[in-house]
Amino acid sequence: MSRNLFFSIFSFLLVISLYGQETKPSMSYLDVYELQYASDPQIAPNGDWVVYRRMQLDILKDRSVGNLWMVKSDGSSHQKLTSREGNEFSPRWSPSGDRIAFVSSTEEGSEIYMYWVSSGKFARLSQLPFSPSSLSWSPRGNKLAFSMFEPKEPPVIAKMPKKPKGAKWAKSPRITDRVYHEADGRGYIQPGFNHIFIIPADGGAPHKLTSGDYHHRGRLSWSPQGDRIYFSANRSDNWEYDFRNSEVYSVTLDKGTITALTDRQGPDSSPVMSPDGKYITYSGFEDKVQTYQVRKMYLMNADGSDKRELTSSLDRSVGSVHWNSKSNGLYFSYDNHGNTKVGHVTLDGKVTTLADNLGGTSLGRPYGGGSYSVSKDGTIAYTHSRPQYPAEVAVRQVKSGKTSLVTLLNKSLLSRRTLGKVEEIWYTSSYDQRQIQAWLVYPPDYDPNKKYPLLVENHGGPISNYGDRFSTEMQLYAAAGYIVLYPNPRGSTSYGEEFGNLLYNNYPGQDYNDVMDGVDHCIAKGIAHEDMLYVAGGSAGGIMTAWIIGKNNRFEAAVVVKPVMNWISKTLVADNYFGYANSRYPGQPWENFEGYWKFSPVSLVGNIQTPTMVMVGMEDLRTPPSEAKQLYHALKLRKIETVFVEIPEASHGIANRPSNLITKVAHTVAWLDKYRPADDE
Repeated sequence: MSRNLFFSIFSFLLVISLYGQETKPSMSYLDVYELQYASDPQIAPNGDWVVYRRMQLDILKDRSVGNLWMVKSDGSSHQKLTSREGNEFSPRWSPSGDRIAFVSSTEEGSEIYMYWVSSGKFARLSQLPFSPSSLSWSPRGNKLAFSMFEPKEPPVIAKMPKKPKGAKWAKSPRITDRVYHEADGRGYIQPGFNHIFIIPADGGAPHKLTSGDYHHRGRLSWSPQGDRIYFSANRSDNWEYDFRNSEVYSVTLDKGTITALTDRQGPDSSPVMSPDGKYITYSGFEDKVQTYQVRKMYLMNADGSDKRELTSSLDRSVGSVHWNSKSNGLYFSYDNHGNTKVGHVTLDGKVTTLADNLGGTSLGRPYGGGSYSVSKDGTIAYTHSRPQYPAEVAVRQVKSGKTSLVTLLNKSLLSRRTLGKVEEIWYTSSYDQRQIQAWLVYPPDYDPNKKYPLLVENHGGPISNYGDRFSTEMQLYAAAGYIVLYPNPRGSTSYGEEFGNLLYNNYPGQDYNDVMDGVDHCIAKGIAHEDMLYVAGGSAGGIMTAWIIGKNNRFEAAVVVKPVMNWISKTLVADNYFGYANSRYPGQPWENFEGYWKFSPVSLVGNIQTPTMVMVGMEDLRTPPSEAKQLYHALKLRKIETVFVEIPEASHGIANRPSNLITKVAHTVAWLDKYRPADDE
């Protein structure tokens, strides 16, 4: 950590800790609506300004809203970009830095807007039938490329007779013949495909470049001459079933000629052309069909020849790749031990780390994420988060290497609150002596001489990771008097491919032992106590929670949120039903009934004695409510203390709406408190 960043953070925390002499309360449920965070910081080409999306939570509309703000790289002149109050996102600087293109919502849908830096004026450029994504400037600044959905007619099976005038017949049936036809949080997917379009930078009619019944979306990169665009897609005849595969392509602006530049089995994506036009970088891997594979960075010549791996020395997945201005190195992000970083790799494969604590841009649980951008001289703007605050904008100066926070969005709230201390711990797996990482969150008024209940909070995924990032949910549990343990057991990302792939054909497996070893470690340290243990988790964390209480009766109470209870029923009902066979378990469910059942938590339900709350969103398509009902109904039949909480209008991401985040935490705390000793001391 640089001295400048240290003093920025120190000053921020000092303000929080020294605000008045009165006793400051811990976080409350309504504080959720007061939190803000930064996302998608885009630094100007000359490094002087950063435009970013400022996220706030609307207490009346119960949703997050984001407007674009600007701040100078030294933290001065913090201001709103436009006078608009609608959602604004995807800001992108023109190559010369004189304009900012962005997308904003209107009553008709999202449209492309332009902001002129010198005058401060802005205007709408487009009139599109669907929302644009992947906005990208041409090198000369005279065109914008984007991806947009283009609908197709659904299939028709039978011709219905004409209904009489005024008749109120039932609605027509919804018919689909596609493999992927619904998505959690989105619902039914309208038939059609995404294509690449270009539009003049001063406005005009969009022109479609790509063709065919394939999806063309994701990052778009221009050639230096502005005559072609590079993208990734799956244009194979069997694309619906070969869904993990994609290749890098180019498309010419004059004729729309599409050329494939890669041809291996596996996902090759996110191509970026070097400024000098000599090379293309992309990320991906040779698909070995397993649970977890590290996404690597590759380099090839502009014509697709001489492909080679750049990050072979780094056993971590790379993302968000940017070339430096000299075309002799690349910036990228990666997770290491639960912390997201910005790195740099030279063309001969030398990797260095430039920035730590790239902040997650969600407020619920401490997952990874965040974003960054780089100016021509190498100045980096990125979202920076610590356990004490959500994502802020930070700037790393290239010459000095110093990093400073340039926003303090939560100063007014957090200076008046006492947060729980977050502590990193490592312990040894009893199964194979691997080192396992976890974090503890202590109650804000923690007294080491008192006894506190321990709440184990299991992360989702399971191919994901928790880390030393701000988490509203963890802080609210701590504020309720619980010490929270959140571990990264085997199968978690950011520890390399071998560690992440230990769940291949073995899930749940020894990740159960890793979690319980964390509990035993806390007991041995005097932090936790055998008669005051509680457990909760959502999605894969719900699976682990259900597995834990099926394996032992050590916990006083449990909350199982949006679980998979039966891999056979889940696999064939969920929105991503086509993605499990062979990468999770061998074969399809009807080919491997015993294997799928072996790893289904419902197979252990006859052992459960723990009082259990079961919770699910009523519109969850990823772990459908029928999965949660299997646990609840089984426990009711066995007369085990249980209750079923169904959250209306909630998909798998229950906490997407602020009120549902509060609902989730409040009901969890209320249930656990029922089985908490009257006097924790």
